[in-house]
Amino acid sequence: MKIPPIPLRLRLAFWGILYFALITLAPLPDRLILFPTTNRIDAGTADRKAISFQGGDLAIWTARSALAEQRGQPEIYVLRFYGNADRADRWVAAEAEMWNNRAVEVWGMNYPGFGGSTGPARLARLGPAALAAFDAMEKNAGDRPIIVFGASLGATTALHIAAHRKIAGLILHNPPALRQIILRQFGWWNLWLFAGPMAQKIPADLDSVANARAVHVPAIFLLAERDEVVAPKFQRLVVDAYAGEKRIIPLPGAGHNSPLDAAALANFHHALDWLAPR
Repeated sequence: MKIPPIPLRLRLAFWGILYFALITLAPLPDRLILFPTTNRIDAGTADRKAISFQGGDLAIWTARSALAEQRGQPEIYVLRFYGNADRADRWVAAEAEMWNNRAVEVWGMNYPGFGGSTGPARLARLGPAALAAFDAMEKNAGDRPIIVFGASLGATTALHIAAHRKIAGLILHNPPALRQIILRQFGWWNLWLFAGPMAQKIPADLDSVANARAVHVPAIFLLAERDEVVAPKFQRLVVDAYAGEKRIIPLPGAGHNSPLDAAALANFHHALDWLAPR
């Protein structure tokens, strides 16, 4: 028995429905951008605390600098956000001593689905989670200044906080403009059929360019000149949109995940004297 061919209009309708379902229903940006891990990481001297969030918990890792321990309290609080595959428990203890002999308490948040933070891992949950972490820190800080520090994807959550809460200053390391990266770097090869809808699925909370236009606190930008993940031209979109006073620290020869070398660290400490005067 010969099966009659499927009419062209039905085939086009089928592929159209499939395309629509993939774009609108599948959490593609979450899967392409977020890489959560839950394995145990040695957090060194950092302490873990949990705060309630959307029926679960956010894992926050905290550490104080030696000077803050000596004095019994910090003079500055730092809220730290990391990249799309990184964790706070890996870094917080070491980073407490990077503030050029200041009495600092660092809080690092693990995104939902990362480490001990309750999942699922979703881009739409990052902004609300960041605000929840900030509000918890603010209760501890009282009238002491809070600096928000975000690297890579963490810069998007840092900017979201800065646009919606009162902070003393901001530090952004290789900030991505997510929507623009999707459209301009990955759109051409698929004629924007996938890139366009995917860019629209990036939550408005994480629109770094729009948030940068709304923020007026002083900021330090650390910009890797050979960033292979967030190309410098996309970093500059955020820098140029930033409405507040800013200090830019170029990182010559540095890639996306390169640590700060001695020269960059010295420049960072000098910029800190401007951002957080003693």
